[in-house]
Amino acid sequence: MIFIFFICIIIGLLVLTISADKFVDSSSVIAKLLGMPPLLIGMLIIGFGTSAPELVVSILASFEGNPGIAIGNAYGSNITNIALVLGTTALFRPILVESQVIRRELPILIGITLISVSLLFDLNLSRIDSLILLLIFAGLMGWTFYQSFNNRQDKFSEEVDEELDSIPSTQNIKKVVLVLIISLVLLIVSSRVLVYGAVGIATYLGVSDLIIGLTIVALGTSLPELASSIIAIKKGETDLAIGNIIGSNLLNSLAVVGISGVISPVDIEKEFFNRDIMIMTALTISLFVMGYGFKKDGEITRPKGILLLISYISYIGYLVKISIR
Repeated sequence: MIFIFFICIIIGLLVLTISADKFVDSSSVIAKLLGMPPLLIGMLIIGFGTSAPELVVSILASFEGNPGIAIGNAYGSNITNIALVLGTTALFRPILVESQVIRRELPILIGITLISVSLLFDLNLSRIDSLILLLIFAGLMGWTFYQSFNNRQDKFSEEVDEELDSIPSTQNIKKVVLVLIISLVLLIVSSRVLVYGAVGIATYLGVSDLIIGLTIVALGTSLPELASSIIAIKKGETDLAIGNIIGSNLLNSLAVVGISGVISPVDIEKEFFNRDIMIMTALTISLFVMGYGFKKDGEITRPKGILLLISYISYIGYLVKISIR
């Protein structure tokens, strides 16, 4: 039986990654054809769109009574995005942060992370806590729209514009919409298969669904961020690479956790708060220090990338160790 669960996870992750990629691509094409500003496409469609797997998986897990997978997936993805994705990306090329918009998003990410910590300090994610996160997310959306129309010459906007120039301007809108709908359906179906496999393995091995959410599910749903960041860095679009991660982490902390908590409020284990939430907070602070650049442009160099990777490997190794005791 466990073999079937593993097959479900592998198939679920594979289809999830492909469908998420097509979902972001088709959404970007539609946004371009509708005349949306490049900065808005970069921050909203690309940055937030790559978190579609986390959002769908966590919503399904919450509806099916597995809040541990939902919360573990959200915060585990934040850890994975910073430590694994940025760490791996920096090995290909140092990530230079030149965009003023990205630099303004970094302290916002810190603030939202600290708000999340304060809301979970009582070891409970209530519907009130979740609604607060969703209200902040709505405010963030408003700020995103404002930034997109007032920072058209930003470095991040220029990189998104270059990326969009590679998209043919003669796309058939009906065909693109069809791809968008199909990719969204596959995204939902593959997420359902992934959750089924993850819950099955957790039950079979006697491991908590939270640990499965923090490891297998979080890694799987972060694959779109990894792929898009590596592609961006190979093209020299360093701001796009880090902007993708910041946007994803903002969505995870606000929308993914918020919607999951509204559907299914959950009590937080003290060990989860002291270990995983604190690790996520520490990594977010380190991202701010590396990326902000107080007297010059921020930069995540290769040595810093190696440190991030070592921290991720150590973290996953520890979770595996405590799971098999």
